[in-house]
Amino acid sequence: MKRLLIIGASILQLPAILKAKEMGLYVGVADFNPHAIGVSHADEYFNVSTIDEEGVYRAGREFKADGIVTLATDMPMRAVAYATHKLGLVGISYDTAIKATDKGEMIKAFEVAGVEHPWYYILHTPEDLKKVVSEITYPCISKPVDNAGSRGVVLIESSKDLENAIQYSSLNGRNGDVIIEEYLKGSEVSVEVMVVNEDVHILQVTDKLTTGSPHFVEMGHSQPSLLDYKDIRAIKDLTKRAVNSIGINHGPAHVEIMLTDQGPKMIELGARMGGDCITTHLVPLSTGIDMVKATIQIALGECPSIAPRFDKGAAIRYIEETNGVIENISGIDKVNSINGIEHVVLTKAVGDVVNRISSSVDRIGYVISQADTAQAAIDLCENAMKHIVITTK
Repeated sequence: MKRLLIIGASILQLPAILKAKEMGLYVGVADFNPHAIGVSHADEYFNVSTIDEEGVYRAGREFKADGIVTLATDMPMRAVAYATHKLGLVGISYDTAIKATDKGEMIKAFEVAGVEHPWYYILHTPEDLKKVVSEITYPCISKPVDNAGSRGVVLIESSKDLENAIQYSSLNGRNGDVIIEEYLKGSEVSVEVMVVNEDVHILQVTDKLTTGSPHFVEMGHSQPSLLDYKDIRAIKDLTKRAVNSIGINHGPAHVEIMLTDQGPKMIELGARMGGDCITTHLVPLSTGIDMVKATIQIALGECPSIAPRFDKGAAIRYIEETNGVIENISGIDKVNSINGIEHVVLTKAVGDVVNRISSSVDRIGYVISQADTAQAAIDLCENAMKHIVITTK
């Protein structure tokens, strides 16, 4: 029986834990939280932080892992790369992990490879800002180089907002470094990728809906993209060049792109499966491809099956924000009874405080659907959400 170590045991890793058990694997999980939801589903538990590189390596060695994976989260990628390299397992290099989790190093790799990207300035110190302040044009975006989920991302409308925005981004990062970027306007998409033996396979292109400025939190996704063929072809070409530019040679990638008036430009990418249920739910619903299983197989040195089995539409829509303390939730049973609705999930309960959405952790729930086309799936979600009533005080 092969042994798979999964880094993290939160709700984000649960699909991998359950899939690995379904595949007949012996499963270990590493997480600093012994009460994480995935711990009870695993065969062995290691009390190790997901970003503790030496700790993850020691856990992998003790566990005698045949493969190590993490899903849909960036920072454990460094620990995974470190451990797989030292243990001689399949995985990305540590250099690639750095480029995939540090937005400054990532965009510099794009620049070296000639991959289209926004203009940018990386700020390590206040002195760095003084050097470039006269060159910054508005509007622009400020974000920490080392966070995800829209945390610390803010639109800067004018120079008077610059210092406060940079401070906000810095405080929401781990090392305090900030990247100032061109504000790209257009249609935003993500591209779901699987790299098998250095060959980049594009599985799906996903349309994205966000809150817009100032924080650009993702509130919906749908597949396949409704963009025209010419634009999709250009997006796929950019995706392959971006993935190659940071050296992803095995496993999944999630690539975020803005289709601008000048053509597609990179926003950023991750050397992991996309979050927000895009790859765990939407890709299987729209293509029949099991990305979780494929990711596990690659980590174990096996060749996955990534040929699409059908062509359908799939969508997710997050429930619109409300403020205050939740008093009552109704309509869930009604939505669950609608044909084509696959999942209804609430991440908040009666008594919880909900706030205006400034990052992905503020969202309160979602609806997922499958239909014959992307537009039909979107309509299903949006109509279903009309039945969900959340009252607050």
